[in-house]
Amino acid sequence: MVRHNEQGARDAARPPLARIAASIRRERDRMDLSLSELAKRAGIAKSTLSQLESGTGNPSVETLWALGVALDVPFSRLVDPPRPQVTVLRLGEGATVPSEHADYTASLLASCPPHARRDLYLLQVEPGTPRTSEPHMPGTTEHVVIASGRALIGPSDEPAELGPGDYIAYPGDVPHICRALEAGTIIVMAMEHK
Repeated sequence: MVRHNEQGARDAARPPLARIAASIRRERDRMDLSLSELAKRAGIAKSTLSQLESGTGNPSVETLWALGVALDVPFSRLVDPPRPQVTVLRLGEGATVPSEHADYTASLLASCPPHARRDLYLLQVEPGTPRTSEPHMPGTTEHVVIASGRALIGPSDEPAELGPGDYIAYPGDVPHICRALEAGTIIVMAMEHK
């Protein structure tokens, strides 16, 4: 029988501010970048970065992706808590970060283990403003399966309309889009890094 650590799951479900703060500082130190230089490379305000590193900011998906690209690390390295060998995540659990521009949340289900270069996400997307993404790290590929609902997803200049069970793979290192076409759209996405 798999035992589920409920307190750990509750902690992981909240925005992981302290973990994000420590991760950003660790990666910035690894790259030997000043706060100003990292903010400039990520296209965010130095004050925003300072708040994130102190654990008092309110990070969005867009901000964390921009920092990941600037630091040349996957998004997951900034938000993922350490995991036991057997992991059970119930719907609504896990490190979840909202978009600041769309009704879109990304919940990290599994990050790259050593010697692998992929992360697994559950996306909950609602109709309205689409989630537009800037290019991720070079060589990134996104693999998407629609679990429920319908979505327009893929490269910004060539998205595909998908329904339940449909799959698409596309370059994540070009501008891309995700727009829910039905309420309650749920998407499983694997991000492959080179």
